Amino acid sequence: MAIITLTTDFGHKDHFVAAIKGAILKEVQTAIIVDISHGVSPFNIQECAYLLKNVYQSFPKGTIHIIGIDAEWSPENEHIVVMVDGHYFISADNGVVSLIAKGIQPQKLTEINLPLGEPTSFPVLEIFVKVAAHLARGGTLEVVSKPFGKLKEIRDFEPRIANQGKTIMGNIIYIDNYGNVVTNIEKVLFEAYRNGRDFEIIARTEKVKTIHHSYNDIINYDLDKTQRRGPGDLLALFNSSGYIELAIYKSDLNSVGGASTLVGLSYRDVITINFL
Repeated sequence: MAIITLTTDFGHKDHFVAAIKGAILKEVQTAIIVDISHGVSPFNIQECAYLLKNVYQSFPKGTIHIIGIDAEWSPENEHIVVMVDGHYFISADNGVVSLIAKGIQPQKLTEINLPLGEPTSFPVLEIFVKVAAHLARGGTLEVVSKPFGKLKEIRDFEPRIANQGKTIMGNIIYIDNYGNVVTNIEKVLFEAYRNGRDFEIIARTEKVKTIHHSYNDIINYDLDKTQRRGPGDLLALFNSSGYIELAIYKSDLNSVGGASTLVGLSYRDVITINFL
């Protein structure tokens, strides 16, 4: 049975997600459909890529991933199918697949080539589903696509190195359900420039001088409970995806708030690391 995942910015209020699932099941009744997320911020390529980059390897090879972000066709936003690590990604060439495949050579890179029809405002349903169903039935890419030249790359979110290697300037690329903010600064980059030096992470008016490996690592259990750091305190950690993340310990956006609200951090905001 084929596995088809869905990642979109469609939300759950409208009929779009249900229509996609229904169309898949009409084509392949045995398909297993998995929702990765339909809560991606509208047209947020970086956020979508972060989610998929960190989840696709949890699925078996051969899984088909439909990406419904900024999917309308244009001469600068072609419809593509890319095979990366044995996984199929069906998307528009808007930069999302190049971010997912960063550092990985795609095994196949093709442009969707179905019989021409009227332009559609819902290509995920009318085009991507057809391609996914074809692949799910064991069809080959050559039947529904043609060779494609090069993936569009997004470079404005690369961390910048400044001050002769003493400063890394990154950006917030994702804010999770708890209000934790994820930067685009990876552990490998941080360690490459740290060289054993002390450091400070600057986020607006806040400074953090320690990076933890888990959330409750902030707690010193040797201290009395009245003296410990804990719920409500800001911390930095290397998250499970290897990125530097800022979090409020045991945060809740619906009550006490999270790092995004309490520190005042938003998507694209700059986070600076100074090595001392």
